[in-house]
Amino acid sequence: MKKTRNLLLPILAAGMVAMASCTSAPKTEAVKNLAIDPANLDTTVAPGTDFYQYACGGWMKNNPLKPEYSRYGTFNQLMDENQEQLRILIEELSSQPQEAGSVSQKIATMYSLALDSVKSNELGYEPIKEQLNDIMHLASKAEVAKMIATMQRQGMAPYFAFFVSADDKNSSQNIAMLYQAGLGMGDKDYYLQNDDNMKSIRDAYHTYINHLFTAIGSSPEQAEAAVNSVMKIETGIAEASYSREDLRDSQKNYNKISVEELKKQNKAFDWDVYLEALGVADLKEIDVKQIDYYKALDKFLSNASLDDQKYYLAFNLMDAAAPYLNDNFVDANFEFYGKVMSGRQEQQPRWKRAINSVNGTLGEAVGEMYVKKYFPASSKEKMITLVNNLQTALGERINALEWMGDSTKMKAQEKLASFTVKIGYPDKWRDYSSLEIKDDSYWANICRANTFEFDFNLSEVNKPVDKSRWHMTPQTVNAYYSPNTNEICFPAAILQPPFFNPEADDAVNYGAIGVVIGHEMTHGFDDQGRNYDKDGNLSDWWTEEDAKLFVERAEVLVKQYDDIIVVDTVHANGRFTLGENIADQGGLLIAHQAYMNSLKGKETPAPIEGFTHEQRFYLGYATLWGMNIRPEEIVRMTKIDPHSIGKWRVNAALKNIDSFHEAFNLKEGDPMYLAPEKRVNIW
Repeated sequence: MKKTRNLLLPILAAGMVAMASCTSAPKTEAVKNLAIDPANLDTTVAPGTDFYQYACGGWMKNNPLKPEYSRYGTFNQLMDENQEQLRILIEELSSQPQEAGSVSQKIATMYSLALDSVKSNELGYEPIKEQLNDIMHLASKAEVAKMIATMQRQGMAPYFAFFVSADDKNSSQNIAMLYQAGLGMGDKDYYLQNDDNMKSIRDAYHTYINHLFTAIGSSPEQAEAAVNSVMKIETGIAEASYSREDLRDSQKNYNKISVEELKKQNKAFDWDVYLEALGVADLKEIDVKQIDYYKALDKFLSNASLDDQKYYLAFNLMDAAAPYLNDNFVDANFEFYGKVMSGRQEQQPRWKRAINSVNGTLGEAVGEMYVKKYFPASSKEKMITLVNNLQTALGERINALEWMGDSTKMKAQEKLASFTVKIGYPDKWRDYSSLEIKDDSYWANICRANTFEFDFNLSEVNKPVDKSRWHMTPQTVNAYYSPNTNEICFPAAILQPPFFNPEADDAVNYGAIGVVIGHEMTHGFDDQGRNYDKDGNLSDWWTEEDAKLFVERAEVLVKQYDDIIVVDTVHANGRFTLGENIADQGGLLIAHQAYMNSLKGKETPAPIEGFTHEQRFYLGYATLWGMNIRPEEIVRMTKIDPHSIGKWRVNAALKNIDSFHEAFNLKEGDPMYLAPEKRVNIW
């Protein structure tokens, strides 16, 4: 699940023979529950051998990867269903005349333009010609700085990103921030590692850059010069960039300084021109997140030629615009990012890409339509009950922690009690009246929408934080925890089968959406979240001894995941994924306790399809992560995604859970068995 500053489930009958040898389930069976689907299982594999394959193997067999996907799991399945629902809503708007300037007209026009391949092909690269011309006629580094500001307002991020968010040490107040960026391939390893795979990807990247410059009429010599310039700049950025692991260090990434100090430390860049072009010439202070990055960048830029920078900026523009131009650009973009980087074989259908664009530009307006039609009030009410139950369970677990002292427990309880919970959709909706959507070009509207969003964000600089704002749209299949606002959020789209089924067995629901809730709660106490207090401020509320004990336990988890080989010789990155791994484990423990609490004073639920209620809990969890994924995507996600791959969110997480071992009667020698003394238990 996402953690902002900015995760489920059916099960079966055919497996009883395989289960018999590894479970002590009573023979009495209850009436079939529709949340349990036998087709999801692979009963040729014992639960104690590979629980992920056992719980998800049937689903994976029945849901092979389509050419348009680099990975396909239950999240993607629900996203597909959501897209179909949104398609119905948007096409209803598009089929009727809409009042000029209305949000309905804007949605319909944006969707129509995104679908219109004929118009895009007729326009060619005309929509970016003026922008390209402005870049190629830059005559000084001051003009470069001004252009960077312009491009950032339009949704690009050459060299770095500028945005406004809550001050980490004064969470009620917004502050301007700078964040390292500017790498077309997304991660520094693609530029700096020299194994055969990385070299092959770089060669393909060279081809892609060359193709884009050739597509705008550059000579072979000019295109090759552009490739060399782009790679020189981006390699320099990669060398200066913080590692994935360092980016997770909250303290290291908080550097509030005066703008005057920033200017003194970084003289190769004209900050005065840049800030004036953004419209914040009077800015006094700023959080320079990766401060050492800018120091290194300063040295690099002082030696970078104007021509190199112009080629780099031109490529940034073409790369960003490529999905919104003619087929030549679209296909080249997909050839590299889709095929080479992710292993996909085909583009998504154009209508899906169009839906994604409308969601990206008018997300809350679409969300308002979505919840009116598809989100029942009863689901919100049931979620509130579940969240309260999970919150109680986490409080109980904190009190019972043997390794944590009383003073730290008290602070942890205060933070837990201060959680803000957001469910379904925001209380107030975004106003899109100032966003202009016109029938000129697809790319022009993308630029206007990005500028609208940037200016909205910029308008909040040095103002109080609006805690009512959502960081996801209601139609997003995901959830998040935000440390600055100490809030957990569950958009409407995730609150439906297979994640949440109001008619399902309680055990399955607690194993699915219950774990999702517990996961987000635990983010408030993971290796990053624990550094923020109840008010969302970066503040150390731990005793020295308790912090030491936390780190010791976390290091065991790091090592467990570091030892996992995800594909070929590529290992998981236990440090990079630590926060999500802690949250997975915490979510499991909290949800299980909440479920057991819900049974107090009641008869033990009868088996269903031969599965005990605790077995159903863990099967409900495992099926969240059923997924087919291409090897290329495994490598890419291991480098850029702080979540573990689905298989290991099941098998690696469950090995540490005592009640899982008990539920499936695991024995020493079973591959899923982990000796009690080696199990790590944090929350």
